[in-house]
Amino acid sequence: MDFQPTEEQRDLRAGVRDLLAGRYGREALRASVDSGVCVDRGLWRELGGAGFFALRLPESEGGVGLGLPEAVIVFEEAGRALLPGPLVATHLAAGAVPGAASGAAVVTACDLGGGLVSYLAEADAVLGAPGLPCGSPVRSADPLTPLHRVPAQGADVSSYTAEGAVLTAALQVGSALRTLELAVRYAGEREQFGQPIGAFQAVKHLCAQMLVRAEVARTAVYAAAVASGCGAGSGAGSAEGFAPGSAEIAAAKLLADEAAVANARDCLQVHGGMGFTWEADVHLHLKRAWVRAEQWRTAAEAEELLAAELLGSAP
Repeated sequence: MDFQPTEEQRDLRAGVRDLLAGRYGREALRASVDSGVCVDRGLWRELGGAGFFALRLPESEGGVGLGLPEAVIVFEEAGRALLPGPLVATHLAAGAVPGAASGAAVVTACDLGGGLVSYLAEADAVLGAPGLPCGSPVRSADPLTPLHRVPAQGADVSSYTAEGAVLTAALQVGSALRTLELAVRYAGEREQFGQPIGAFQAVKHLCAQMLVRAEVARTAVYAAAVASGCGAGSGAGSAEGFAPGSAEIAAAKLLADEAAVANARDCLQVHGGMGFTWEADVHLHLKRAWVRAEQWRTAAEAEELLAAELLGSAP
């Protein structure tokens, strides 16, 4: 078997990276933080026009007709750019909620514990719910992920959990790879005692550990996407051929969450005092990683699923 990305998948990655670099680069990211605008409707429609949300819808339904492995590549790039908004929920809602596939509608989901919903004030619909519930604002660690606490309102997202976990893990992997890039770049530029700090063994070890974490997590996420059985044109939100409690998916989310959080912390360490300032972007990756780690499948839930899988296979 050939596990290398195909030429079409590499082109897809390059196209998404170019789109996000031109439309949501660092200046746009910092402008969002300063203004508090978490969902740019114009950008949302551009993403819809580019097929971001309809990627896995069949071509007969106006989609692109690709599969979960391609969606993982796209979401990895979105995580790398720290693109805010309920990307996963809107992608899963394509074909089920009018306007979601084209980006005309912003769809969120009850994907956090404790009755928390992200981007409720910016959303047009909640996945699996009959309408928009009323909620009370809750302070969020991430300035670009506003949270609301809502009463139990019967939104069932269990059929979307597995796919949501894989796509969120892909976002985490993109963030982990980006903080690795930031750390390596800074280590090559910042000088101390007459040489770049990247020449010091302690810094080399930190960067090497970041690389290992990110690549192991990326491999696990790709494996979960391939093993899921959601092929081209299967459609978002379909649980057919998909094992919601599979060990591959649980492991992917667990490893991706760990990589995103730990790499952001190590990136802060490499940057030293500069990394803790508001002007640096590292803290934004850490805060987003904290929030994503609680979405769709938490570490505790993933560990329980893995333990059950191991116990079930024990002689």
